Amino acid sequence: MTEPQVGGTYEEILAVARWAEANDLVSFARSDHYYGWGREPKPDATDAFATLAGLARETSRIELAVLVAPFTFRHPAVVLKNATTIDQMSTGRLALGVGTGWNEEEHVAYGIPFPPWPERFARLEEGLAYLRAGFDNGRFQGTYYHLNASVEPKKTGALPIIVGGSGPKRTPELAGRYADEYNVFVSDPATISARVQVLRQSAEAAGRDPDSIRVSVMGPIIAHQTRAGYEEILVARAAKRGVSAADQELRWRAAFLPIGTTDQVGETLAEFESAGVSRYYVQFVDLPSVDQLDEAFSGIPR
Repeated sequence: MTEPQVGGTYEEILAVARWAEANDLVSFARSDHYYGWGREPKPDATDAFATLAGLARETSRIELAVLVAPFTFRHPAVVLKNATTIDQMSTGRLALGVGTGWNEEEHVAYGIPFPPWPERFARLEEGLAYLRAGFDNGRFQGTYYHLNASVEPKKTGALPIIVGGSGPKRTPELAGRYADEYNVFVSDPATISARVQVLRQSAEAAGRDPDSIRVSVMGPIIAHQTRAGYEEILVARAAKRGVSAADQELRWRAAFLPIGTTDQVGETLAEFESAGVSRYYVQFVDLPSVDQLDEAFSGIPR
C-alpha cells in the first residue's frame, strides 16, 4: 500500500508494483490524493486512475487497487468509467476502493467543493448504489446522482468494490450492503472485531452472505527475522524522529502495529485473523526503493 501523494514518479511507482508482482504479493495498492500536504517542495502527487491504467499494461498478474477514491474528486460516472476501462486494460485485475474524502486542505487548494460530513456520507452511499447499478441494469435515481444508461465497457473481472473508512458503525454498515471488501486502518483486534460484527449484521439484513465480504487492514509493519535486526531498525527510526527507542516502541504498540521478529509479527497477524481479517496491506507513506522492500518484507511471515 503506497502513498504517492507524498512523492513518487510513475516510474518509481512502476518499480514498486513490479517488485510486488515478482515477489508474489497478491495486491499493489495506492492512495488517491491530489496534494502532498506538509511536504516542501510539493511532490508529484500523481493521479491514481492514470497510474493504475499504466500499471494495468505493465504488469500481468497482480491485483491493482485504489485505497480509496473519494467521490468528492470525481462524479460516480467518472469513477465507474475509469474503473471499467482499467478493468478491461488489466484483464480483470482492478479493485475499486471508494470513500467519503477527508482532507479538506487538498480540496481547498484545488478549488474542489468539500461538503459537510453528512452530505459527504450521503454521497458515498448514493455513489455505491450508483456503481452497483452501473454493473447491473444501469438504472439509479438518488438525491445527488442518477443513472439511466447502459455502462460500457462491461467489467471483465470481478471488479470488487472496497469500502474504506474509520467510522465504527455507518462505514461497516455500507460495506455490508454494497462492498466486496471492507478496509480499516490498523487498530486493536477487539475494535476491528466489533466493526466486523456490524458489517456481518448489515450484510445479513441486505440478504447478502457476510462470509463473501473480505475484511482487510492497512498499516505499517516493522519486522526483522532476528531480534537484533529489529532493534537496529527501531533505533534508526527513533533517532530519525528524535525520540528514544523505548518511546518509539511504545508508540508502535499503542497503535497496535505488528512489530518485532517474524514470529512476533505472525502472532499479531493471527490476532487480526481471529478478529475476521484476511488481508493486511503493508503501508509505506514514503515510496520505498526495491532494496527497502527487500528488507521490509524479509521479516514478514507470508
